[in-house]
Amino acid sequence: MAVQQRATLDDVARLAGVSSKTVSRVFTQRELVAAQTVERVLTAAKRLRFRPNTLAQGLRRGGGTKTVGFIIGELGNPFYYKVAAGIEKELSAHGFSLVVATTDDTEEGEGRVADALLSQRVGALLLIPVSDDQSYLEGERQLGTPVIAIDRPARSLVADSIVLDNRTGVLEATRRLTARGHRRIAYVCNPASVYTQSERLAGYRQGMAEAGVVDTSRWEMLRDDLDLDPTVMVRAVLDGPDRPTAIITGNNRMTIGALRAMRELDDQGRTALIGFDDFDTGDVLGVTVVSYDPLELGRRAARLAIERIADPAGFTQQITLPTWIIERGTGERPPAGERTA
Repeated sequence: MAVQQRATLDDVARLAGVSSKTVSRVFTQRELVAAQTVERVLTAAKRLRFRPNTLAQGLRRGGGTKTVGFIIGELGNPFYYKVAAGIEKELSAHGFSLVVATTDDTEEGEGRVADALLSQRVGALLLIPVSDDQSYLEGERQLGTPVIAIDRPARSLVADSIVLDNRTGVLEATRRLTARGHRRIAYVCNPASVYTQSERLAGYRQGMAEAGVVDTSRWEMLRDDLDLDPTVMVRAVLDGPDRPTAIITGNNRMTIGALRAMRELDDQGRTALIGFDDFDTGDVLGVTVVSYDPLELGRRAARLAIERIADPAGFTQQITLPTWIIERGTGERPPAGERTA
């Protein structure tokens, strides 16, 4: 099949009977062109299947495009695509489009993907930081490209950020378990070194200390290897010499792993469970979770980007969104030895 050559701006001008400058103005400053002329130009463009090069328009103006880039870890995590949905909805309402790129949750991937998006002169860059250092974005930020960190603050970079109240969420979960008599409470997470997990772990340790348990190391399973099977990790905790009566999981992957491990071990509801992050079947399975609104996280991040595009010199904002507990049954179980018949 022969491929037709794309129509150019000059082709549209000839068909509409106007100058190329007028066609350009219709697509960039339409309010300055007479209504009848606009209609002629748009009709000609439609007949020729002409699409204006918005990237080139942005570059000619010396700025970015109406496209915003969003860097995420990997597509298999529901958290990422729910945040992306919130971003896209807000951007679309303001005439922006979204392009999403993945890093596979690696530091090398973050830098490579960021360079690729910035080379396309995106109007703003949103990212869930993976590496320990985002200072490589400072030069671009000084040139006027807004950088918004989502879920985790940027490091070594002055940038707007929007995060969850991770520490309070897990602190409240721990307090609820200790109030029901639990003292052997495990915390299981992977990865463990990222900002979100360090905050959640701090909330767990604070809640345990409030209940008089200062040394929690025997019940902590902290790993930084995404190739590890979450089910195996939880089984190792439950098979340990000082079996916990309750588990708090650091993310939805670990929660699902905990459910599988307890089924394999025929736990029969002996172990209480509270997971951080809700998930699609959490209500059906009756899993108590620390929840939040990922769509709102995305919407607020998009608003930050739009505000920063309009006012690059404005004060940097750090926004924290709340979390809350949804009680569904697994987190309300008392220690096995204290159950009534």
